[in-house]
Amino acid sequence: MGFVTYVKESYNELVNHVTWPSWAEAQKLTVTVAVFSVIFALLIYGVDTVFSKALTNYFEWIKS
Repeated sequence: MGFVTYVKESYNELVNHVTWPSWAEAQKLTVTVAVFSVIFALLIYGVDTVFSKALTNYFEWIKS
């Protein structure tokens, strides 16, 4: 299968067989993904901060 055939079949699949969401649904889903991304980033930051402080305290304790 050549590259041109692959591109033509991919385009045909996207145009004729993919169900695209409406504009309103796409906006709603984008906001949902953005909110959960921020929440997940804050959780990762919190866990990283806790482990960083715990390791710092542990090594300070060992050094004493």
